[in-house]
Amino acid sequence: MIEEIVPNLYRTEIPLPKSPLKWLNSYIVRGGDRFLIIDTGFNREECQNEMNASLKKLGVNLNKTDIFVTHLHVDHMGLAGTLATDNSKVYFNEKEARQINALRDDWAGHWQKLLDVYVANGFSAEGAQLSLKDHPAHKYGLKRVVAFSMVKDGDVIEVGDFHFQCVATPGHSPGHMCLYEPNKKILVAGDHVLFDITPNIAYWLEMDDSLNEYLMSLEKVHALDVNIVLPGHRRLVHNLHKRIKELQEHHRDRLNEVLTALGDGAKTTIQIASRITWNIASKSWEEFPPAQKWFAFGETLAHVRYLENKGKVIRQSNNGRILYSLA
Repeated sequence: MIEEIVPNLYRTEIPLPKSPLKWLNSYIVRGGDRFLIIDTGFNREECQNEMNASLKKLGVNLNKTDIFVTHLHVDHMGLAGTLATDNSKVYFNEKEARQINALRDDWAGHWQKLLDVYVANGFSAEGAQLSLKDHPAHKYGLKRVVAFSMVKDGDVIEVGDFHFQCVATPGHSPGHMCLYEPNKKILVAGDHVLFDITPNIAYWLEMDDSLNEYLMSLEKVHALDVNIVLPGHRRLVHNLHKRIKELQEHHRDRLNEVLTALGDGAKTTIQIASRITWNIASKSWEEFPPAQKWFAFGETLAHVRYLENKGKVIRQSNNGRILYSLA
């Protein structure tokens, strides 16, 4: 499926098998003698087949094509190493490019540090290993090392008559970056703003307070003059300012759920997570699919850390297990 959004800017749906996200919105920009692909899909056959079919229909020459990756999640960057040629630039935010380059030789150590945090916050070691085993990052990431063309907030990427400004929007990931075309009033939002679902704001080793950064990033894009929003997943709905208010309210409600969960005594993050309202088709927390339990737990921890930084909850350690209580 290919949809022309505005002249020379197209959307194609890249399937994400067995993912609740269903598909990735990949955007293809035609710019005279060069093309730009924005986000790619998993590094797996189903994604590559759909991408290749779309590129063929649009007459895209990969030897004249650059790639922009909004952030490091593998549903957005997994195919970048497959699609990029020796003539391609792979634009990627500087923070996450440096992070990936630094961790390339110690991925196991990085994941172990994250596992240690999860286990200390109540996740069982066995459950954490099972969730991690099912994590897409282990299955569908880059197939080769990519020499990224690093971009920073305010940099401009020109493709034909498109002049995309890089807008740093950390929160969903440490260096998440949107693209803003001020003349056409287009925001390529990645996973910063979604409409049918809410972006997952999780705990990151690299971020002190991911939720606080996300909320500040929402305010940042709220100030932009936007008529067309191009999200990374699901439907295209263009009322940016209304959606930002809904997302802000969503996180206020979730923070209140955390406080309510702590109302009858101290708890681990996993105990708090089991009392949060999740939009997942499971009868109970115990029946959550392992990968979804991982994401839900990480989002709960991000909210708990935000409340801790605001002085509303207190952290204490008990025999290596971290408990939170109301301040």
